[in-house]
Amino acid sequence: MITTSGLTLFGLGLGAAAILAVASKLLYVKEDPRIAQVEDLLPGVNCGGCGYPGCAGAATAIAAGKANPSVCVVADLEAMAAIAELMGQTIEEREPEIAFRDCTGGERAEERFAYSGIMDCQAAAMLHGGAKSCPEGCLGFGTCVAVCPFDAIHMGPEKLPVVDPNECRACGKCVEACPRGVISIVGITSRLLHLNEVTDCLAPCRQQCPGQIDIPRYIEQIKAGDYEGAVNTIRERNPLLMVCGRVCPRPCESVCRRGHVDSPVGINMLKRFVADRELHSGNRLPIPCAKETGHKVAVIGGGPAGLSCAYFLRRLGHNPTIFEAMPALGGQLRYGIPEYRLPKKDLDWEIQGILDLGVDIHLKRKFGRDYDLNTLKEDGFEAVFLGLGAWQASGMYAEGEDLEGVLGGIEFLTAHALGQTIDIGRKVIVVGGGNTAIDCARTCVRLGAEVTMLYRRTRAEMPANPEEIVGAEEEGVQFKFLAAPTRVIGDENGKATHLEFRMMKLGEPDDSGRRRPEPIEGSETLMETDFIIPAIGQKPDLSCLYDETVEKCPVETTRWQTIVADPDTLQTVVPGVFTAGDVFTGPDLVIAAVGDGRKAARSIHYYLQREGDIPIPPMVQRELIPYTLFKEVPGVQHSERANMPHMCHGDDRNCTFAEVEGALSEPEALTEANRCLHCGLTCYDRDMELPWKNEQELR
Repeated sequence: MITTSGLTLFGLGLGAAAILAVASKLLYVKEDPRIAQVEDLLPGVNCGGCGYPGCAGAATAIAAGKANPSVCVVADLEAMAAIAELMGQTIEEREPEIAFRDCTGGERAEERFAYSGIMDCQAAAMLHGGAKSCPEGCLGFGTCVAVCPFDAIHMGPEKLPVVDPNECRACGKCVEACPRGVISIVGITSRLLHLNEVTDCLAPCRQQCPGQIDIPRYIEQIKAGDYEGAVNTIRERNPLLMVCGRVCPRPCESVCRRGHVDSPVGINMLKRFVADRELHSGNRLPIPCAKETGHKVAVIGGGPAGLSCAYFLRRLGHNPTIFEAMPALGGQLRYGIPEYRLPKKDLDWEIQGILDLGVDIHLKRKFGRDYDLNTLKEDGFEAVFLGLGAWQASGMYAEGEDLEGVLGGIEFLTAHALGQTIDIGRKVIVVGGGNTAIDCARTCVRLGAEVTMLYRRTRAEMPANPEEIVGAEEEGVQFKFLAAPTRVIGDENGKATHLEFRMMKLGEPDDSGRRRPEPIEGSETLMETDFIIPAIGQKPDLSCLYDETVEKCPVETTRWQTIVADPDTLQTVVPGVFTAGDVFTGPDLVIAAVGDGRKAARSIHYYLQREGDIPIPPMVQRELIPYTLFKEVPGVQHSERANMPHMCHGDDRNCTFAEVEGALSEPEALTEANRCLHCGLTCYDRDMELPWKNEQELR
């Protein structure tokens, strides 16, 4: 029995061996020798961050052409270049990227219900989206920490993920694990190109800022003493932070939650603080740019929109050239804003920082006269940005306004900025209620005139910055409200001597939301004057788009003399021609021109890189997010807002164009930064702990 069994087993084994021997000859699979070579070049950490099961799996995928030579998130550039050479490919250095957390909620976000379940973000999100009241806020269970193969993330004291940039390899595991989209992988280019989306953690101030600046972040950096970080955060959206720190009317502060407690945070004062700190430090912070693309872009106009567009194009790796008709760059910043508000040496410093990135300029080159769209194309420019501004003053529609001694507001300010002598006489009337009118009035005061401002509504409806109105009053400007010009009267030489105006009353609101002024019959009055400055509006001068041989403008325009463009991409009807700033919107804020200049640069970048395809996120934020605008802000104690310091006081400033306002001191800036509630969508910093509410449903 034993012998027979042994022989049987021996026979079976011998037969199996024979079958295997034959099979090995018939079913032989030759392994690609490059797999082992690639694996030897990989670091051998088997972290799985590449998405394959260890380095052997990654090597197999690379050899099979299913993954590129740079798939490893740990290997350095030298190793990736060696792998690429082995595979007969070339590799370019990739822009550094890291994981970035865009959420300020954590423990501060209130809970809608008591959650008792698996302490995992994905599991919690499956139950009504998670317990946190903020729909895009971090759920705080640290699933991203658990999946990170490099120990690059930990949960901070506020139950928010904190990324260590030195350890992060941008593998994306945390992004895949987060059910709320709190974490993303970002580099310089992605940060510059990103448009606000409703799924972002957007505090009200960020939503309202035309430049989309991450305001809570830079204020938090100021609180931490990281002033350079604050400057860099602002520069991701605004290259003219020193300028805007002086002239921005601060729309962001109008929705600041702190305003529902006492007064809004001095957001713009804090911007100016860090901008001036760099300005006076003697050192410019380095501004990184992406790798050169070789694409040439013509930027027509060196005002805030053009400067912004050129700056972002250069940071994205392109080669912009600015063409400017005036003797110097700056547009309305230089020729429309007086020295006492914006010193030109400081403006020059900020503009030079943009040019130092590698932006070329051609001055005294007028579009439509010295070159046009066709000649730019012939010169190799692949895209064109039109930032022509709004340089033509609107008239008063009053009889006699063409007499000598009547000069539009923007023309007056431009002539003064160019150093031209203007005989304004002793008595000046400025017509209008906006910032340009105020600038004209305060400039004339400094030139020694008695100034009266005529405005057809009341002080409450004046569109000028409130502090500019106060400044004009302090300097002796007289105001005549509810008065509209009807006729300019001149002498026998055609020189204006009087302005006739009619008294008005306020009726029903018009399209602007302000009550419409209505004339009071028989209220005409004469006012003696030597010089009249109508400053009631501006519009673009589009004559540069025409020539004698062309009857039709190459781009579409509106009845307000603005250029028509897609509101999302800012591309005109002419492919490759984009626009932004006052020539597109009509007269608007500097920060609006800066913000749209960046959006135009973004569109141009995609136009050049993706053969004309310009993606717009489906969830892009266009309006304020309603549920973030609540007015009840409990748990916050009162704190006084800082006062903007003044460098010139009293009568001294009436005879000098020295800058009037100054910057906060460091202690003042830190105190003001601490007033910021560091808002998320629904959460904010409280001064005291609120009692925990254990109701099943809090909201």
